Amino acid sequence: MIIAPSLLAANYGRLAREIARHKASGAEWLHLDIMDGHFVPNLSFGPGVVKALRPLTRTFFDVHLMCSKPEVLLPLFADAGANQLTVHVELGARVESLLWKIRSMGLKAGLAINPPTQLSLVRPFLGQIDTLLIMTVNPGFGGQEFIHECLPKIQQADSWRREGGYRFHLEVDGGINAQTAAECARAGADVFVSGTALFGQRNLKAAVMKLRRAVRLARAGTAEGRDPAPSPSHSPAALGSSLRHGS
Repeated sequence: MIIAPSLLAANYGRLAREIARHKASGAEWLHLDIMDGHFVPNLSFGPGVVKALRPLTRTFFDVHLMCSKPEVLLPLFADAGANQLTVHVELGARVESLLWKIRSMGLKAGLAINPPTQLSLVRPFLGQIDTLLIMTVNPGFGGQEFIHECLPKIQQADSWRREGGYRFHLEVDGGINAQTAAECARAGADVFVSGTALFGQRNLKAAVMKLRRAVRLARAGTAEGRDPAPSPSHSPAALGSSLRHGS
């Protein structure tokens, strides 16, 4: 289980303090949403902010590129200190070369899919990724309601992972709180991104513990009769040092 608070819900006027809160919370990853105003109707921040945050923490930087032209951004975010770069399957024919580029830079490679997109589009890439990010809201803005119709996607992706012996993480992002995280955990998710339910709370550490407890209880309830999924920590797509990749 990995908890990944989303910086999208943090106080941008006090980012150093927010990073300190994250360090004290026990969360494993920090999720960084990069939005270009074209792929999604919103803007967030660029590699300069990521580079400024990098000296403040050794945590795993999970960078989600919601961008129309990630090709030009990959080296910039790699240099800024990203550990994982995630691009969208909706980019079509460019996906394979983007994943190759990410791995060639020694980073972990993620692939994201939006709620309306057919899950079958990600299947050809499952052996090339370290993380499959299933969006459970339409991306672009925080604080949206969880789309329950995405749960079958999570179940199917987990089924493919088990059947194929793949070792990618199954990440969910959008409307994630204790209740919806539990639903996603029962469906097979193992990385939980949340903004409002984590950074949006006064006590981030307590919020992380609450989310973790909900996931643990949900997983315990579905463990009987299920074979454990392959551990994603030994992904064949992983490159570089264990520190840089958060393993």
